[in-house]
Amino acid sequence: MEQSYDQAAELIAGADAVLVCAGAGMGVDSGLPDFRGTEGFWRAYPPYERLGLKFEEIADPVHFADDPALAWGFYGHRLNLYRETVPHEGFAALRSWGARVFTSNVDGQFQKAGFTDVAEVHGSIHHAQCVEPCTDDIWECSFDVAVDPSTMRAVGELPSCPSCGGLARPNILMFGDWGWVPHRSRQQLDELTEWRRSHRRLVVIEIGAGTAVPTVRRQAELASAASGSLIRINTREPAVRHGRGVSLPVGALEALTALARRTA
Repeated sequence: MEQSYDQAAELIAGADAVLVCAGAGMGVDSGLPDFRGTEGFWRAYPPYERLGLKFEEIADPVHFADDPALAWGFYGHRLNLYRETVPHEGFAALRSWGARVFTSNVDGQFQKAGFTDVAEVHGSIHHAQCVEPCTDDIWECSFDVAVDPSTMRAVGELPSCPSCGGLARPNILMFGDWGWVPHRSRQQLDELTEWRRSHRRLVVIEIGAGTAVPTVRRQAELASAASGSLIRINTREPAVRHGRGVSLPVGALEALTALARRTA
C-alpha cells in the first residue's frame, strides 16, 4: 500500500494538470448516504422501504406528474441535506493540486468546497427547470422545500416555473428522463474537453466511482488512456485494468489525506 501511495504521489508531482473524476463515494466521508444497492438506499430512507420503492423508481421524472409531493419530498430532502453538508478535508487536497472536476454527483459539494471548474454530467440539484419544459431556462434554487421526514413527502407550496407558473423540478438527469434540459451540463463538458486538449501530462484521480453506472469510470479511463496516469480510489472496486494506473482500495478522505502529505 505504501508503494502504491508513493507511485500515486509521483504521478501527481509530475503532472502539469490534475483531473478529478468523482462518483458518489466522494461524499461518503462528508456524511452523505450511500445509495449503492436497494438495501443501502432503504437504510438511508426507511419510508421508501415501507413503500417498496427503489432508488431508480423514486429518481424518476414520472412522479413529478403523477405525485409531485412524493417527487419533491425526495429531492427536497436531498437539497436540504446537501445545503447543510460540510465537504471533508479531501476536497482541500484536490484544490491544492489545482484540480479540475468531472462528476456524476449532483450535490454541489465541489462548488461548496471552492471549485469553480466543475463538469456535472448529470446536472445539479441546486438548479431547477420547468417540468414540461415550457422553455429551456435553468435557474438557481433560491427556494426551500419543507419535507415531512416520516412520510418523505413535501408539504406546503411546491417550487414553480417562473415562466409558465407550472411545477418546477431539479435540473437533474433522472432515470428514463426525456424532459431534462441539458445545455448547462453540455457547456461544462465542452469546456472540460477544451481544457483537456491543452494538457498532455494529465493525471486522473478517480474517486468513488463504481461500475453499476460507469459514466465516471469511462471518463477517467478515456482521459488517462494516452498516459496511463490513473489513480483509482475505491473501497469496493479498486482494480485497474491491464496495470494502467495505481489502485488505492480505501476511502476518499483517507487516500487524499495521505497523498496530500506526500506531495506537500
